[in-house]
Amino acid sequence: MSAVASIWRHPIKAAGREALDRVALRAGRALPFDRRWAVTHEGTRPQDGGWAPKANFLRGVAGPELMAVTAALDEAAGTVTLRHPRRDDLAADPDADGARIAAWLAPLWPEEQPRPTGVAACETGYTDAPEPFVSIHAHATHRAVEARAGMALSIHRWRGNLWLDGLEAGAERDMIGRRIRVGEALLEVVCPIGRCRATEANPETGRRDLDTLRLLRDGWDHQDFGVYALVVEGGAVAAGDAVRAA
Repeated sequence: MSAVASIWRHPIKAAGREALDRVALRAGRALPFDRRWAVTHEGTRPQDGGWAPKANFLRGVAGPELMAVTAALDEAAGTVTLRHPRRDDLAADPDADGARIAAWLAPLWPEEQPRPTGVAACETGYTDAPEPFVSIHAHATHRAVEARAGMALSIHRWRGNLWLDGLEAGAERDMIGRRIRVGEALLEVVCPIGRCRATEANPETGRRDLDTLRLLRDGWDHQDFGVYALVVEGGAVAAGDAVRAA
C-alpha cells in the first residue's frame, strides 16, 4: 500500500518551501496557501486579481538562486519568514510588505532580468497552470532519477505538494485518468507535469549543477516528473495517510 510520506507548500511562488504535518484539502482548490503570492517584476502585465501566467513573476527557471529559499508561513499572523544561505532572514506580510520582499529577493535575481517590484496575491494560487492542481510525486521515481544521475538529489528540485512512498518507479503516471483516495480527500489524477530548467538548480546552493531535462529525455523519452491532480472531494490529509484507488 502506498502512503503520504510528506506534504509541502510554497507560500510565495518560486521563493521558498515548507513542510506540513497535515492539510485540509478543499474541492476544486489547490493546496491551501500554495503559491498564494508571487513576486512581480518590471515586465509584469496588469492583472485582474485572478490567476496569471508564470512569466509575470520571478521564477526559478530565470533565477536559479531562488531555488535555495525556504519559507515558513504563520497563518495567524499573516507573515512569511524567508531564508537563504546568502541573506539574513526576513519576516514580512506579503499583502502589506511586498516592496520589502522584492528588495530582499533582488540580490538573488539575475541583474539582466526585469527587477522585482512587489507581491501579487491570488486566492486560488499562482500554480503553473490555470487549473487549481495539487502535484503528486513518488519517492521511487525520484530514486530512479538519482540512479541515472549517479548522485543524490534533493526532492525540492521538483517543488511538489504530496510525496508518496510505496509506489514503484513511474507508477504515478499509471494513475492518470483515475481517482485516488488520499487520506480523507478524493483526487482525480489529470496529467503529467512537464519540467523546465528550474529543476537544474540545486536547492541547497541555488546553483545549476545537473541537466535534468536531458536526463529525463535520455532515460524516459520525455521531460515529465510527477503528476497533477484535482481535488474532487475535500478532506484532511496527513503524513502517513494511506493512498488507494477509489
